[in-house]
Order: sequence, then structure tokens, then C-alpha cells
Amino acid sequence: MQQQPTTDLIEFPSEQSSDLLTPVLREGAQKMLAMAIELEARVWIEERATLRDEDGHRFVVRNGHQPTRTIQTGVGDIEVRKPRVHDRRAGDERETFASKILPPYLRRTKAIEELIPWLYLKGISTGGFSEALQSLLGPDGAGLSATTVTRLIRTWEDDHATWSHRSLGDKHYAYVWADGIYFNIRLEDDSNKKQCILVLMGATADGTKELIVVLDGYRESEQSWLELLNDVKRRGLALPPEVAVADGALGFWAAQRKAWPTTREQRCWVHKTANVLNKLPKSIQSKAKSRLHDIWQAETREGAQAAFDSFV
Repeated sequence: MQQQPTTDLIEFPSEQSSDLLTPVLREGAQKMLAMAIELEARVWIEERATLRDEDGHRFVVRNGHQPTRTIQTGVGDIEVRKPRVHDRRAGDERETFASKILPPYLRRTKAIEELIPWLYLKGISTGGFSEALQSLLGPDGAGLSATTVTRLIRTWEDDHATWSHRSLGDKHYAYVWADGIYFNIRLEDDSNKKQCILVLMGATADGTKELIVVLDGYRESEQSWLELLNDVKRRGLALPPEVAVADGALGFWAAQRKAWPTTREQRCWVHKTANVLNKLPKSIQSKAKSRLHDIWQAETREGAQAAFDSFV
């Protein structure tokens, strides 16, 4: 008797296989979007229901739909028609309905806009975006050309340049936090090197945290940090912070003592805790971590209050 195979070899992915969920999600998203925009238009019109002409007819009325638009979303392309609203008043009194849900020039949802720079930083070439998006979003996600990606990259670079040169003349920070962070992202000059990003954050008198500067450099380099601090001073940050918080291994401290000699220094809890725990047996690390947290929290609370009192 011939032995029957216990397994069947199949080709993967199967040409007959289909994702039944994605069309359902897309159809549901399309219906929900249409309903939301219709409701938005209806509310806008009802708020102007009292505006009538001498014969009692409304000035602001529905007037069909605008042409169908296609929006790129996380579940593929979705077609939507925005309601057309007609305001029959004349001159400056006339208003135009502008949907907050679907702005006039929106072509991609925020999720897609955030996905594009992530793919770029991960090393996807401009010519490979269509294939990458098609793999993630299905056949409808392949409509992003290399020219569009290149244009987006220029926009990101312009936005970053504007932000990096903004004035800091109206800023005063009670605290600053400094750290050097390594990212596994692409570099234009050497793709085999990991980039270190020097980050400086600050807290204002009301406790609001703000990102002050992000700059590539060397984590342990005094010169890199000094260039960063001198840059923020040139852009108007005249008053030094009350307290600076950072890891003990950074070149930041030597630079800070030159740029802000009156600023008090505080070691970062997270880095200090990790350094201490690394010297202890694993069996007591959890208990030690909890105890260290309580001690440093109490000490820092007193120091924080003193810093803010002198700051204000």
C-alpha cells in the first residue's frame, strides 16, 4: 500500500488567497468618513438657519456634492465626496464652508505622512517607496512617486532649518536635560556608522517641557556640546538655567561649566540607577531600585523646589 503524504506543499503566498478584512475596513472607514463630513456640513448650515431673505428663504443651503476625492489612508485609498454648501448672500457677508475633517488639499492621512519619513530614515530609497507602501498598504498604496518623496524630503529639511534657527530670546528655562541618543538611521556620508543625536530639553517656570535643540555630534565630546550651547546662546537664550540634568559620561558637563558656570548640576536618575544596579546581584536589584527611587525622589523634590523658588 502506497504511503500517503501527511503534508501538502503549498506556494506562499497563494495566488488565490485574499485579505477579506481589508476591504471591510476600507468600506467601513469610507462610510464613517462620509457620515462625519455630512454631519459637519449639516451643523454648519443649521447654525446659520436664521439667515433668511425678505421672502423667508434661507441664505445658506446644501448644493449637492463636490467631485470625488481620493485620500491615502492606513487601509488603502478611500474615495470621499465633500458636501457643497451655497451661501447666497452678497459681498463680505458670504461665508465658505471649510471642513475641518477633510481640508481642501489633504491627500494623505497623518498616519501616512508619519510613515513616509520613518521609511526614509530606515534606508528606503526614493525609488523604492512605491514598492514599500504597496507591501504595507496593499495595491492602492503604491501611488507615491520618487519625485513626490524628493519634494517631501526638501520640505522636511526646510522645516528643520527654520526650527533650528528660530529665536530663543523670549525663553528662560528652570531646568535643562541633556543626552546623546543613538539611532539606527541612515546617514548621507557613512551608512555603516550609527548617528549620535545631541538633545537638549528645557522646562519653563510653569513646568512646560520644550525641545530646545537637536543636533548631530559626539556624545562624549566637550567640543560638540559647547558648540550646541553656544548656538542656543547666540539665538537669544541669555539667562542660564537653574539646574542641568544629564548622564555622568557626557562631554556636556565640561561644556556646561564654560557656557553656564552658575548652573547647578544634577546626575540623571535613570543613568545613575542603572550604574548602581549593574554592581549589585540580580536577586536584590528590584528592591534596591525601589529604594533608590524613593531616596532620590525625596532629595530631588527638595532641590527642585529650591530651584523654582530662586527661578521665580
